[in-house]
Amino acid sequence: MRATTLTDVGEVTVRDRDRPTPGDDEVLVRVGACGVCMTDYHMYHGTFDVEMPLVLGHESAGKVVEVGESVTAVESGDRVAINPTVPCNACSYCKRGETHLCENNTSIGGAADTVIDGAFAEYVRVPETNVEDIGELSFEQAALAEPLACCVHGVDQVDLRQGDSVAIVGAGPIGLLLLQAFRSAGAAPIVVSEPDDERRELAAELGADAVVDPDETDPVEAVPAAAGGPVDVGVEAIGLVPTVEQANAVTAKGGATLVFGVPAEDATMEISPFDVFFDEVGYRGSYSLTTEDFERAVTLLQHGRIDADRLISHRIGLDDLPSAFDRMERTDGLKNVVVPDSE
Repeated sequence: MRATTLTDVGEVTVRDRDRPTPGDDEVLVRVGACGVCMTDYHMYHGTFDVEMPLVLGHESAGKVVEVGESVTAVESGDRVAINPTVPCNACSYCKRGETHLCENNTSIGGAADTVIDGAFAEYVRVPETNVEDIGELSFEQAALAEPLACCVHGVDQVDLRQGDSVAIVGAGPIGLLLLQAFRSAGAAPIVVSEPDDERRELAAELGADAVVDPDETDPVEAVPAAAGGPVDVGVEAIGLVPTVEQANAVTAKGGATLVFGVPAEDATMEISPFDVFFDEVGYRGSYSLTTEDFERAVTLLQHGRIDADRLISHRIGLDDLPSAFDRMERTDGLKNVVVPDSE
């Protein structure tokens, strides 16, 4: 099979490899589509250290072509989305359902202490428990189940109630999925702050009640003005300290500031303990997804609650992965999706 392999920092090569053989409790999936994520970008640029050579790609879907001897719930021919987070199911976190915090997590092509080959390839080997049936949903849409599941997890982190107001800072692919996840959960109004004209326009089309251009007006003033006051939930979807501070600045007393974007590991910021005490504003983090989150994300996609197609701006082959990273660096377009059969 052909696989796009990270061989060095800033270097990927399409290699011919032996087709994987599934273990007793595994299935082999012919990859139909795999989204390109910022995690892939950071691995490519060396800002997230991984052992090489490695096949990246963790946002994927495809068709099962072979099953292991012990597999009972999945059959050859099933169309599935792949959850890349493989928990140990033995630690205390797993036992209470917090599989994303597993002490021994393995990731299929993503970020974890242990990373195994992912889905920028024609075939990928996956545990039976890590696939979700997608029915007739397209592979490209189903490939967005993983980032959507992360967003579903984020909504849960802030204990959202119907009618709670939300501000989202950043309308990249993740910000736009967060917008739709919050809208599906009953948030209103939702205000999005985004400097890019096309992304801001798309946010409005996907359900934002108001959009703000932070290059034209101070979002700390413009967001509350658009929302009718400070919001119940301020969401940062970029990963920068100044935008985390913006999200917190527009959060109302008793509200929650959600840190969803991935900050640099050495990033720091000042927090007033008195303001946390007196205003009862809580900071919440949102990391990865649980097995339940993934199942719920697939359900939302299957029933048309999330418009995934509008987020896909580029469809590329296995040979074209560096071009996707170049576009991401220039913030050109939205979601790049690798379609192995496109060659």
